Amino acid sequence: MGSVRAVQGERDPSPEAEKRRPSGLWTVTVVFLLALPLLLLFFLFGDRAVASIAADYPAWQRFKVQSSGNASSSRRAERGAHDRLLGGLLSPDFDAATCLSRYEASRRWKPSPFPVSPYLIRKLRQYEANHRRCGPGTANYRDAMAQLMSGRNADRAECKYVVWLPLQGLGNRMLSVVSTFLYALLAGRVLLVHEPPEMEGLFCEPFPGTSWVLPPDFPYTDGFSADTKESYVNMLENNIVRYDGGGDAGALPAYVYFHLEQISLRLQNHTFCEEDHRVLGRFNWMVLRSDSYFAVALFLMPVYRGELDRMFPGKASVFHHLGRYLLRPGNRAWGIVERFYDGYLAGGDERLGIQVRIAPFLPITFEVMYEQIARCAREHDLLPQVTGDPGARPASGAAKVKAVLVVSLKPEYYDKLHSVYYTNATATGEVVTVFQPSHDQDQHTEALAHNERALAEIFLLSYSDRLVTTGFSTFGYAAHSLAGLRPWLLLLPDRATMRAEVACVRSASVEPCLHSPPSLVCRAEQDLDPVAHVPFLRPCEDAYFGLKLI
Repeated sequence: MGSVRAVQGERDPSPEAEKRRPSGLWTVTVVFLLALPLLLLFFLFGDRAVASIAADYPAWQRFKVQSSGNASSSRRAERGAHDRLLGGLLSPDFDAATCLSRYEASRRWKPSPFPVSPYLIRKLRQYEANHRRCGPGTANYRDAMAQLMSGRNADRAECKYVVWLPLQGLGNRMLSVVSTFLYALLAGRVLLVHEPPEMEGLFCEPFPGTSWVLPPDFPYTDGFSADTKESYVNMLENNIVRYDGGGDAGALPAYVYFHLEQISLRLQNHTFCEEDHRVLGRFNWMVLRSDSYFAVALFLMPVYRGELDRMFPGKASVFHHLGRYLLRPGNRAWGIVERFYDGYLAGGDERLGIQVRIAPFLPITFEVMYEQIARCAREHDLLPQVTGDPGARPASGAAKVKAVLVVSLKPEYYDKLHSVYYTNATATGEVVTVFQPSHDQDQHTEALAHNERALAEIFLLSYSDRLVTTGFSTFGYAAHSLAGLRPWLLLLPDRATMRAEVACVRSASVEPCLHSPPSLVCRAEQDLDPVAHVPFLRPCEDAYFGLKLI
């Protein structure tokens, strides 16, 4: 019974116990006598005594104390004040519990290299107000749906809409929905997103007091392609619409389909010319399907240039700002992010993200790809070299920890890196820890759980200090653009030799690449070279035929 009381902290009230208990004065006296030699040493020899004591203190204990201090201070910094609204980018008018990532995701990002334009903030608040006025459930939306079902276009409609349809994998979808939202900002349209089962709850609602999810009774969500008769290009070719603007807008079809899927690495003609967008602007309803980051192409149009310049003084900040604003993981995906980050990555002094994606059109063996990753890391000092000395230690102080996040559908890259740094010491004395959240083997865009893991891993990559991503990968584009980091891009190998002469190059900007630029038939009989005419455009490092903002 006595031992139980001792464990539970119960007090023995007997007089004998009171006699056995030392007095407070006696305790102070004992502590003082024990500390007296140290006090005398410090008084006589000052800092030299402290250095001598520190030298005799066991090294592993010093390491433990210092590491504990660093980790705790790092955690305190992460828990401290952060820019939860991202410089005004986000609206404060949300219940945080409905979307845990909305105000928490920024806690782990590095500070943005791009200030947010006050004009962009104003445009976002104006858009939010317009979406509340025109979104699902409003009288304006019901009127617009009645017009759509009548089979005729509305003349001078109160609200105009662009309906986004998903296409391809998660990376493509993130790039295309951000591009569509930018188009909605420029064209004065309300963005509505078709959310099939594999996307339900994947992203949080981005606009306060309303929804961006297309209601399930919307009739036009399937069967669209470049050959669809309602597509804008086919309407133009069949003289249903004309550049001269002739005819009553109310006599036009009820909606226009805008097809922006890359075909043979090219968007269709008549998609980014001013005269085409004047015609498109006459339609109340637009249905848009795309797998491309066509935001870049909007900068080719003089009619939008002034607005774009005011919204994005730093041209390479488009996806960085709009992606952070629009695409917040739903609570299930965010739970994966928090658990993995806090459990495996938060304690690192530096975080390196490595994203590996093998393009289906150019299958590369594991050995070739791993050699390229190792070459990139070695040439750019991204990972320390290993040594044959198993007992190597840092020259002074505690060892730094580098946490490496491997994101790939395959487990082999993690297995190899983990084995290298598990069985070998590093030449610098750094400790390298390697982690991989999942390895699904194959892409399953049709599965919600797969998409939630993929979205979580995009965000985990975006919390890196440095990034290596696979060229031509829209998944990698989304990650480094959200992070605001210029990655080292692993270049595609030569088809003949199946080896990349240059392992990786540093991207010129944080922006994604548009793999499929439009044909500028509106400017001349032959395509103009946009790079020669637009100073903030460059060919992509990983796709010479592509365009990117810098």
